[in-house]
Amino acid sequence: MVAGKLIVSEKESQNGLILVITDIDLLGKKFEEGNRQLDLSKEFYKGTERDKEWIKKMSEKARHFHLTGKEAVALGIELELVKVENILYVQKVPHAQAVVGE
Repeated sequence: MVAGKLIVSEKESQNGLILVITDIDLLGKKFEEGNRQLDLSKEFYKGTERDKEWIKKMSEKARHFHLTGKEAVALGIELELVKVENILYVQKVPHAQAVVGE
């Protein structure tokens, strides 16, 4: 079970709903390693605190997922959106993206 708090930002795109799911404790921080960067201070990551059940319901409607942080990525794995081998790490912070459907 995912215990941490998650922030979710909903974005509409021409290809469908994007859910940006981020561990709340990472917001406002920036991580760099080699040519990889996670800038969690950007507007893109700002959203509303949501619980796991809300995210599960919305995941049925979403097409794209942008997951950053241990709790967010663990939820992506639990929902079978993310495979462990597709997780990227920047300064030990996990990040994954997924596209579902057609």
